[in-house]
Amino acid sequence: MLTLFHVSDLHFGYEDRAALDWFMAEACRERPAAILCTGDLTMRGSAREFALARDWLAALPAPLRMVAGNHDVPYYHHMVRRMIQPYQRFNALDQALCAAPVPLDLAVVPLKTIARAQFRLNWSKGRVAGKDLDAALTGLERQRAKPLRLVIGHHPLVDADTQGSGSTQGGRGALAALAKAGAQAVLSGHVHDPFDLDIDADGLPIRLIGAGTLSQRLRATQPSFNRLDWDGETLRATPQTMAG
Repeated sequence: MLTLFHVSDLHFGYEDRAALDWFMAEACRERPAAILCTGDLTMRGSAREFALARDWLAALPAPLRMVAGNHDVPYYHHMVRRMIQPYQRFNALDQALCAAPVPLDLAVVPLKTIARAQFRLNWSKGRVAGKDLDAALTGLERQRAKPLRLVIGHHPLVDADTQGSGSTQGGRGALAALAKAGAQAVLSGHVHDPFDLDIDADGLPIRLIGAGTLSQRLRATQPSFNRLDWDGETLRATPQTMAG
């Protein structure tokens, strides 16, 4: 049995320290094969918040893979940095913490769903650009022989029945392309509530699995993460919720 932890929306700067301590204790007790983090490590993408995130993430007792969320770029009042170097702090963190290998039978492929700017008022919503989808498809093709192939992105590619939404432009087409390329599931965050959808993507099955949050920015669910168990054939996703 391969066990993974899927966590999202830590929001350092508005984090829930009790929830973070609970997750760390669960990770140290269970020792998952890998921890997958689907973005929004910080609130406003500041150097201080990334330093807090780094200290906590570095202590996790498993190989880490992560993607950036819309909160991980400089906030709107730092527009010059947002336009010129939007991903510098996240990329530095990713390079520092995500070198340890994941299990050989697992492929974890990132899909960027954020943008420094968009042709709509709400830049927090999702967007899959062609070049970013191509990068994910190339990653899947290179690892097609691996038994479990997961894509991680921040925004849900198709909205679930949750209070929040990703409103991801290009999401449905991306989902069909990822299914064709052999992805079994796409993991995401952003909406702060867990969900698990079986999708027919142009005739091919694929799962959309969303994680909750470990921050104070709660919606319908208490702080939570997903436990993923793979027995070689079936992927089971079980939300783990912190007791109130």
